Amino acid sequence: MPFRRMGRPGLLGLAARTAVVAGTASAVSGAMQGSRERKSQAQYEQEQYQAAQQQAQMDAAAQAAVAAQMPQAAAPAASAPAAGGGDDMIARLQQLAAMKQAGVLTEEEFAAAKAKLLG
Repeated sequence: MPFRRMGRPGLLGLAARTAVVAGTASAVSGAMQGSRERKSQAQYEQEQYQAAQQQAQMDAAAQAAVAAQMPQAAAPAASAPAAGGGDDMIARLQQLAAMKQAGVLTEEEFAAAKAKLLG
């Protein structure tokens, strides 16, 4: 019958228990670190999204301000008679086309200003 020891574990048992405890602690620490990194990444992405939304709002407000000023300035130029000749009319048509292309004028506004300019 083999001798069975009672009481404290032997050197091999103590080493095995230490390895299990250390491995568990390492796994828990790694999981906590991963969780912190995911939360940090999610927070960073949320902040970037909010910053992009704010930038888009500021851009839209600036574009609206420019659009509000441009039709007022374009109306006198478009409604002025074409007394200067054909070159002046072509320049005004090109200016209207550029404003339409830039998004300052809608298709309807462009057509109305062009019709007014051409008579």
